Amino acid sequence: MHEGDEDHVHLDDGTFAYVGERIELKSVGIDIGSSTSHLVFSGLVLERQGKRLSSRYVVTAREILNRSPIIFTPFAPSGEIDAPALGQFIAEAYGAAGFAPEDVDGGAVITTGEAALRENARAVAELFSQEGGKFVCATAGPNLESLLAAHGSGAVELSQATDAPILNVDIGGGTTKFAVCQRGEVRETAAVHLGARLLAWDKDASVVRLEDAGRRLAQSAGVDVPGLGARVAGNLLDGLANAMGRLILDIIGGTLHEGEMGLWITPVLRSRGPFGRIVFSGGVAEYIYGREKREFGDLGPRLAAAVRRGAEGLGLQLLEPREAIRATCIGASQYVVQLSGDTIYLSHPDHLPLRNVPVAAIGSVDEPSAGHVSAAVRQALIRLDLGDDGDSRFALAVQWRHGADYHSLRALCQGIVEALPAVRNGR
Repeated sequence: MHEGDEDHVHLDDGTFAYVGERIELKSVGIDIGSSTSHLVFSGLVLERQGKRLSSRYVVTAREILNRSPIIFTPFAPSGEIDAPALGQFIAEAYGAAGFAPEDVDGGAVITTGEAALRENARAVAELFSQEGGKFVCATAGPNLESLLAAHGSGAVELSQATDAPILNVDIGGGTTKFAVCQRGEVRETAAVHLGARLLAWDKDASVVRLEDAGRRLAQSAGVDVPGLGARVAGNLLDGLANAMGRLILDIIGGTLHEGEMGLWITPVLRSRGPFGRIVFSGGVAEYIYGREKREFGDLGPRLAAAVRRGAEGLGLQLLEPREAIRATCIGASQYVVQLSGDTIYLSHPDHLPLRNVPVAAIGSVDEPSAGHVSAAVRQALIRLDLGDDGDSRFALAVQWRHGADYHSLRALCQGIVEALPAVRNGR
């Protein structure tokens, strides 16, 4: 957009998206998970916060326009994501929703969970971002997935009304993610290697999937799970699901034993609980809240029953999520779009546009010192599972409330440099 003409915003194709101070955009979230994949098309309304043309825009309304069917993520015999099959599904989802790629103004392609560990996951996500329009594209580690799920489930919004924290627990196919939400913000995220499809079976009860994490959990619980191709008995499945449910509830209650700390795939949750108010999201949450009755050859129904029983026994307050299995996708579709009204100076306009650059947001820095800035930058990168390895591009968005005097800006720049070793090494 440009200043000096308040009537409209120019898009890349020469059209304009709004008249006056209101902008309407179409966004899509594409979630490629370890177990399932799906899309959500959303409509967003953004309005200026102030009267000045340089004031920022905020999202004032979100509407889900279309939900695609949910499919099991296709994998090739090699174990890599089957990109052609996934591409066909996404094209069909666009058609069923009545959208062409050029109709979409923005959004995100998120590869999550076990799928994010696959060799070609990043290439697949980037492929779809190019085909799908103007996208943020990320191979989401557990911290970013936790963040998106907490927004999509509604836990962050619910936390605005109280000072007491709300814990969002997103139980998926390969991992369970935790997000501590307080005063409308995600304060902390973490994840464990525990999910409903670490063990899966076919219609004959023969094991077709057994992840290493599932095998280790079974062994620690004293459950003798058979290998691939063997039939598995219902009582063994109950035993494994109960053990998983207990571990989730131990984390919620802050009583996880030291011997079980190996479950964490992120740093251990610093906020140890107990948490009294819980929002569950993810595929297993569909069973916890009674929204789904069908079985899909995994531990979902059994794990949900174990968690529900335990939560009720502990007297936890279960808050209703806005979305459960689609929470991450909703978060990707509706919470990755921002628009600045600020006038900027760009020394090299030919460097733009840049696509697929993740943005690490740095909140309020307590003191204008290099040490505080450096710590905030590192925490922002961890939250998005980004590393300063010199090979990945990312942007920093900084909320700076300490003025623009020389000493303050020097501390800001010095702190950023100290947090990024690759910058200091000239990469």
